[in-house]
Amino acid sequence: MNNRPAGPGSAGERLLQSHLGTTDRAAVFYDRQVQPQLTPMMREFVRQQTMVFLSTADAAGNCDTGFRAGPPGFVIDLDADTLTYPEYRGNGVHAGNGNILENPHLGLLFIDFTHHHIGLHVNGRAKVVSDAEQRSVYPHLPVDTAQSRKPALWVHLTVDEAYVQCSKYIPHLEPAPRPRGTTANRPKDSDYFVAPAPAPDHRRPVEHGAGHPLPVMEHERLRLTPDQA
Repeated sequence: MNNRPAGPGSAGERLLQSHLGTTDRAAVFYDRQVQPQLTPMMREFVRQQTMVFLSTADAAGNCDTGFRAGPPGFVIDLDADTLTYPEYRGNGVHAGNGNILENPHLGLLFIDFTHHHIGLHVNGRAKVVSDAEQRSVYPHLPVDTAQSRKPALWVHLTVDEAYVQCSKYIPHLEPAPRPRGTTANRPKDSDYFVAPAPAPDHRRPVEHGAGHPLPVMEHERLRLTPDQA
């Protein structure tokens, strides 16, 4: 069940389609909607989006979902086959990016909640690269991408397939300025779902690895040719 059949769709999809009698309808969707690269309209759509939902899984199939946001076009279409987006210093966990090191399959979902109420799925193979490495190949990437924050890493996605998310159940949301301040009894983000943390030790630990090549998982090493090893 883990082996994908030729063409779009997984073995599980095909099994359910056969069981439910939707094979012909699904075939029409595959033939018309599922694209092997981004169309010009898809690229323009990505350039307008300010948020994206992402999905990853580790080598054992344990899933994680994520959310990224930024100014319009913060996810950059480098060409019809390639997207990239910046990663910033966060809580230090690197859940999604750690999954990518184990399992390069990445799914992105862009949704326009405001204007056309349409969505775009983009699935492909990703890698995590340092800011310096990404800029050595793509020097035109913006340096200050969001609120004076400089990227620490970039996620680089090679597109396998892209297809529409229909509008039927997409709610309408109106853009509005974020209210200043917070509700008086609202806990801090770090305490919102758990008990308050003890008083912090203000001696900031040294973060290792900055400026050095990113770690490579064994499955990536196996891809190297003898003269690259």
